[in-house]
Amino acid sequence: MAGRIAFQGELGAYSHQACRQSRPGMEPVPSTTFEEVVDKVARGEVDLGMLAVENSTYGRVADVHSLLPRAGLHIVDEAFVRVHVNLLGVKGARLAEVKEAHGHVVILPQCAGFLKAHGIKSRVSSDNARAAREVAEAGDRSRAALASELAAEIYGLDVLARHIEDQANNTTRFLVMSRDPDHSRRGRGKMITTFTFRVRNIPAALYKALGGFATNGVNMTKLESYMVGGSFTATEFYADIEGHPEDANVALALEELRYFTSELRILGVYPAARERG
Repeated sequence: MAGRIAFQGELGAYSHQACRQSRPGMEPVPSTTFEEVVDKVARGEVDLGMLAVENSTYGRVADVHSLLPRAGLHIVDEAFVRVHVNLLGVKGARLAEVKEAHGHVVILPQCAGFLKAHGIKSRVSSDNARAAREVAEAGDRSRAALASELAAEIYGLDVLARHIEDQANNTTRFLVMSRDPDHSRRGRGKMITTFTFRVRNIPAALYKALGGFATNGVNMTKLESYMVGGSFTATEFYADIEGHPEDANVALALEELRYFTSELRILGVYPAARERG
């Protein structure tokens, strides 16, 4: 697939890895922030956006409930990236020579055991891929970066130690965003429908709103709440369910949900990734 796909971070970031895995034929476009990714898609500068939304260790990454609707974007796919952390050094460096490792504040604690065992001091960087680039530019054998093997490939670094993260199952989920919705059924597996809603101001509204999913046998895999406009009384909910809006049971559940909500917005309909199991 030709075209361009924006991601947050520098070349070699885990978001870049997600782009390569999910859309290998597209040109990856680095962006400074999640908002910049969304804006590039909305303005038509790129065809798609790759947005990290949650991590198995650290939870929510980006607030898609606010980022996508305000820009009029739609989720068309999801991707899961296993976050393998590697110690990257300049060409010819040896592990014993490394005195400090540079990485994002989130990555550093994930490798605390390895760094302590090898007497390596941690240094905070704004981005893992940036840390790799700066280590390559410095050419100092005592400095290393904590980043992906893709970053090592891009910046010409040696992988001094592979998969040094303490947590063996650290995974990040990404959403692929587009200006145009695609509610068609794709693939042979399950479909996922993502939406946001606000319940009406009546007693037990949330309980009643969600009741339709239980009675119609619809599996809800995610439900999160968000404050709206800084108010403690106005709450918006973000949800993922298994199924397509045209499935009979999903259609009935959504119809019941609409009765108890003041606002319902479908953010995307897309195939469930294999990593969901």
